[in-house]
Amino acid sequence: MRIAVLNKDKCQPRQCSKECYKYCPRVRTGDETIVFGEDSKAVISEELCIGCGICVKKCQFDAIMIIGLPESLDKPTHRYGENGFALFGLPVPQKGKITGILGPNGIGKSTAIQILSGSLIPNFGKAESNQEEVLEYYAGTALYDYFESVYEKEIKVSQKPQYVDLIPKVFKGKTKDLLKQADSGNRLDYFVERLELENILERNIENLSGGELQKVAVAACAIKESDFYFFDEVSSYLDIYQRINIAKLIREISEDSAVIVIEHDLALLDMLADSVHISYGTPGGYGVITLPKSVRNGINQYINGFLPEENMRIRESAIKFEEHPPRDGIDIRTIFEYPAFEKTFTDVFSLKAQEGGIKEGEVLGIVGPNGTGKSTFVKVLAGAIKPDTGELETKVKVSYKPQYIKADEQVSVRTLLSGIDTMFNTSYYASEIAKPLGLEKLYDRMITDLSGGELQRVAIAACLGQNADIYILDEPSAHLDVEQRANVTKVIGRFAEANSKTAMVVDHDLYVIDMISQRLIVFEGEPSKTGFANSPTDMGTGMNKFLENLDITFRRDEETKRPRVNNYMSRLDREQKESGNYYYTAK
Repeated sequence: MRIAVLNKDKCQPRQCSKECYKYCPRVRTGDETIVFGEDSKAVISEELCIGCGICVKKCQFDAIMIIGLPESLDKPTHRYGENGFALFGLPVPQKGKITGILGPNGIGKSTAIQILSGSLIPNFGKAESNQEEVLEYYAGTALYDYFESVYEKEIKVSQKPQYVDLIPKVFKGKTKDLLKQADSGNRLDYFVERLELENILERNIENLSGGELQKVAVAACAIKESDFYFFDEVSSYLDIYQRINIAKLIREISEDSAVIVIEHDLALLDMLADSVHISYGTPGGYGVITLPKSVRNGINQYINGFLPEENMRIRESAIKFEEHPPRDGIDIRTIFEYPAFEKTFTDVFSLKAQEGGIKEGEVLGIVGPNGTGKSTFVKVLAGAIKPDTGELETKVKVSYKPQYIKADEQVSVRTLLSGIDTMFNTSYYASEIAKPLGLEKLYDRMITDLSGGELQRVAIAACLGQNADIYILDEPSAHLDVEQRANVTKVIGRFAEANSKTAMVVDHDLYVIDMISQRLIVFEGEPSKTGFANSPTDMGTGMNKFLENLDITFRRDEETKRPRVNNYMSRLDREQKESGNYYYTAK
């Protein structure tokens, strides 16, 4: 089975010579393989298309995809019209359970939720469908009873959106007003206390940080009395303490309701889900949602890139994890030493940092709770903030990617990146930066039109494109899917090693920190009041200190070597805590 997908937003027939039509071999023989509709956009006949791919290569706007589908796929669950995106399969909500969905961005997870919520009627690849046809299609399956309840308005649905930074664009007012609107069960006080929102109730939504918006979005979703809850990416902008707290809250909600969670933080998904569906396909072209799998097997299959039950390879190679922490390079040159220093902000917040050194070509991970001074620390190193005590005599140049990225320039991605990096048009840039970050298809897009994940990848490239000695990236994993996160770790690691530069990465995804870091700086303290930055340590010592503060332990999965959270107070959890081995064996 072959499908042709046309991105109508990209198709610009008035700005091209209709090369897709001129060079199509079947059109040249007289067939109407490509015609033009009333809107002047191309319409491709999937029955006549021979899959040569010439139209794909000739389209200067990259608007066409010709995709060969797996033989096992038959009728799509839903398709957005002729030459539109096609979705195959649906997740199955289960009362009292948390169902996870794991897969790349752009392959139909949100479409599936629209269908399950009843806001979109699946058309099974036809022009249109109705509720009766849906019930007939799913007769005898678990989804029949579910859809029957949805269509008879017996199921209430509550959804948390993926991009919480868009909330201020659709709601104006105070935090408490938004939560009061969502509160259908007089549970406001409970969720405010549970998510520690007391200090922001009187603040306007537009003045909240990304982490605060994330907690408000979770609260607004959870506070509604519903039968089906959908949480789309709850981890962005939150530290691991907050992620664990939200995981516990979602677990409470699932006792009486069905919950579906889309999450790219694998450690969090491992903690949360009772089962997972893997989604795969071609972003923007088609997506497949598998039958449910056990959490461990599902995540491992996704990491390995092969789904045995479906006999489907979804990635060329597996995502690799180090079984042991990388060794500290004793002979590696130290390029920058900083003294112990302190910084206080009007008696509200104070940061104390131990002395340390940064080595040539290393990636230094930075972990700790939000509000303990990680951003202040890197700004002091960058020279953007002067410390109150401790003299930093440094001549190193610093390139800094902030946590919150604003897209307020009306320029194309190509113009922005080529103006920053002199290596932009080289083969090195194409193979080591652009390809793994998936930037080629974004070059002609305007910065202001990018999604959160697209903007993140452009910001990472822009940071690495600067001429600097130290590259500081604050939460580069936000809004990226698992595969994109793995690619980002490779890009940063290879860049640091190949150019003898140093990268410092602040992130709350322990999988990202595990894959990318040679050493670790652990932050401690009381959020928004005090912070303490420890000296850089080897990964074993640093992770053990960090996780001891969290009171959780990790083990290595025997098959993939990925970190897995131990059940609290399980035998393995108790044994590791007693030995002081929370993550790695400390040196």
